[in-house]
Amino acid sequence: MTETLELARAAERQGAALMEKIALHLAGLCAPDGDLSIELMDQHQIVLFDFAGFAAQMAAADQLLSLAARSVQASKSDCSCLQDLAALYVAETLRDLRNTMSYRGAGFGLSKNDLKSHLERSDVADFLEAMLRPEAYCEFAGRIDNPDTIVEVDDLNEEQRALQTSLRRFAMDKIAPLAEDIHREDMLIPDQMIQDVAQLGCFGVSIPIRYGGLQDEEHPDHVAMVLMSEELARASFGTAGSLATRPELLAKALLKGGTEKQKNKWLPLIASGERLVAVAVTEPDYGSDVANLRTVARPVEGGWRLSGTKTWCTFAGRADVLMVLARTDPDREKAHRGLSLFIVEKPPEYGRSFSVRQDGAQISGRAIATLGYRGLHSFEVVFEDYFVSEEHLIGSEAGLGRGFYLQMHGFGASRLQTAGRALGLMMAAFEAGWSYARQRDVFGRPLIDFPLTQVKMARMAMLIEAGRRLTYHAAREMDLGGGEVQAAMAKLLTARAAEWITREAQQLHGGMGYAEEFPISRHFVDARLLAIFEGTEEVLALRIIARALLERAAGKSSRGQDVVI
Repeated sequence: MTETLELARAAERQGAALMEKIALHLAGLCAPDGDLSIELMDQHQIVLFDFAGFAAQMAAADQLLSLAARSVQASKSDCSCLQDLAALYVAETLRDLRNTMSYRGAGFGLSKNDLKSHLERSDVADFLEAMLRPEAYCEFAGRIDNPDTIVEVDDLNEEQRALQTSLRRFAMDKIAPLAEDIHREDMLIPDQMIQDVAQLGCFGVSIPIRYGGLQDEEHPDHVAMVLMSEELARASFGTAGSLATRPELLAKALLKGGTEKQKNKWLPLIASGERLVAVAVTEPDYGSDVANLRTVARPVEGGWRLSGTKTWCTFAGRADVLMVLARTDPDREKAHRGLSLFIVEKPPEYGRSFSVRQDGAQISGRAIATLGYRGLHSFEVVFEDYFVSEEHLIGSEAGLGRGFYLQMHGFGASRLQTAGRALGLMMAAFEAGWSYARQRDVFGRPLIDFPLTQVKMARMAMLIEAGRRLTYHAAREMDLGGGEVQAAMAKLLTARAAEWITREAQQLHGGMGYAEEFPISRHFVDARLLAIFEGTEEVLALRIIARALLERAAGKSSRGQDVVI
């Protein structure tokens, strides 16, 4: 490794050691007898929320450093930009960690000596001082001549690079020209765009080849799914960039718990785009609190009757199929164990409301007006004693009570997709800000020549690359059968970064950034949703990331092992 990378890795290890101490302390608070208590976790929400955020940053720093080191060892190029981005991200992460712990360390179980032993060491302090100089940011920004080629190397294989190239060309040619009109007019995505996306194979990226998809079951490739999400969202976050998430959720649930008959019937239809999918899980009073859902499925001869209200059902009008999570066990004490998943067919509707009648029963829906994320329309959907045949219960009898687990399995992959969409949105905003800053003259000089602009550009590049490395890492972990926690981290990290990047890119536009005639205004309002859907950042931080890390810490602590964040 080069000296820069060696210093960055040495500093990162000190941060990792501190995070291990924090994890052990918090595990002791929340799992005093070895079993994690949600009630105790809730008492320490503020600390755990920050802990999860730092864990995601540290995971991204580790992946960025690892790629830089591999690239240098392979002698692919001097990799100077990648090294500088990695070192800069490590420095910012450790600065944030040190600053928080300097005045709140006691709440994390740290003493002043802990800080002195790790983040206030002279070698770490020297590294931070060298990397965080404004001149370092400006020097890096001066080397940006194309937002797409900042990093000299990546860790994609040739097949993935070819996919990325074809997706980018398709997105720019077919999707980008319509994106602004769809957003401004709040239009429904055109059928032609859906057909184009289907022909490209985007609906079958995660479906095995034997069911009509593109996925090699022996060698799965979730990075391909991320690339698809990133490139389509870069052209339009609210339309093509979001189309594949809904079929992904249903496909994962079917693959995990569906009968072979259900898989053979539905997966080819989903992969080809012949059946378009929407998801009906969230309810008006129960967002991320899925275990307490009120929609019920009452058993009747030959099937079930659904009653209840769902909300934020994106694409529910145009969709042919709804994936519905409902309570099949009337005993509410069973909470999430009493939920099951159903496939509900309906005719597609193109308006902002719909009603499907069925012998005195019905499904009705109305579109909810939103700030952004336009093109698919998000609906409130009401089921009134609507009949669903028994063959539409995912998993048949074996699926009773498994709905929560099946939909959570799907959400792991959808969060990975959402991180990919966030990357695409960030790239669109970064490119818009970079281009405008080069063209716009202020006080007789191009805006890009000012140090404040250069610092913003450097930080945008850094945040995008850190998020990309963590997202790709999560995708590869999913290839191995895991990755759900890493996907949650990637979604948390990229959602936060997207809000900052779109805000600063809009700021570079000045007053024109507030005008709808510039795409940056669309990027700004779209980014706000990222921290809300597919699991709010609070739920991801507390119920997924912190919980998993504390369970790991509690288990390893009881066995006398070191904790690895």
